[in-house]
Amino acid sequence: MTGVVLIFGVSGFVGGYLAKEFCSFGYKVYGCDISESSDIADQVTFIPCDILDQVQVRKVISETKPMYIVDLAAISSVSYSWKEPAKTMAVNVEGALNIFESAKEIIPNTKILVIGSSEEYQRSDDPINEEFSLDSCSPYGLSKITQERFAKLYREQYGMKIYCVRAFNHTGVGQSDRFVIPSWCRQVALLSAKKENGNIIVGNIDVYRDFSDVRDVVRAYRMILESEKSKTIYNVGSGKATKLKDILDYIVSLSSCKISIEIDPSLVRNGENAKIYCCNELIRKDLCWYPQYDISDTVKDIYEYYYNMFT
Repeated sequence: MTGVVLIFGVSGFVGGYLAKEFCSFGYKVYGCDISESSDIADQVTFIPCDILDQVQVRKVISETKPMYIVDLAAISSVSYSWKEPAKTMAVNVEGALNIFESAKEIIPNTKILVIGSSEEYQRSDDPINEEFSLDSCSPYGLSKITQERFAKLYREQYGMKIYCVRAFNHTGVGQSDRFVIPSWCRQVALLSAKKENGNIIVGNIDVYRDFSDVRDVVRAYRMILESEKSKTIYNVGSGKATKLKDILDYIVSLSSCKISIEIDPSLVRNGENAKIYCCNELIRKDLCWYPQYDISDTVKDIYEYYYNMFT
């Protein structure tokens, strides 16, 4: 056995992939969440836990004594964070603090990985590296900046091994269709399965974003925790800016139906940054990590997942 990993938020989209990643490398994986997902690997031991309940968090950490802890328990939707800013701050910040405090008392030498976001950064049309200024314009991004600053505080005051990633957009089979690529794939696949021409509803398709396959992202998370050379903050992203319209055109091309595009103004964010993509040179140099999956293959996998669901 390689070691013990504890994943908070294991029932989420990324949690299932991360659990499989660690299991495939021989780790004993414990996963915590409010409820269990059917997508969790059979090798994972599930423990019900509310990250906002410090007693529960402390109990889980005390019982498992993990080598690595990953905090994936989060409210990760920017639009939802505007509707529920207090809840977003509670889950994303108080939840992380419950982990930090419990680990500090029980296993202060464990490595902890907290997941931040490109939403933390100040707007820029240039590739964003780890030295760029942080200046979020959403409650979600602000919660992640705050989480990261607490991580720095605990590193400096208590000598804890807490690492932070700023993850750019990532997708894959199983991601909620509240997110852009699964939403488009689902809509087009449904029309294709019914052999019907029709419209699909989209938001702003003229912006550029940095998309990665979730499997590349969780591999980066594992490598950061395993390496003794890891720095405390890394960007994780493809390093490429892809126009959403190009992704949409590709999805539509997968169907033989005639599909029209309808833009819903309610799906267009005011003041949205035209281009967001990362510079991933640091993680490439330090850990020899690089993307292994082409995003077009990932998009096709998502489309085929929905098409098979509907036929």
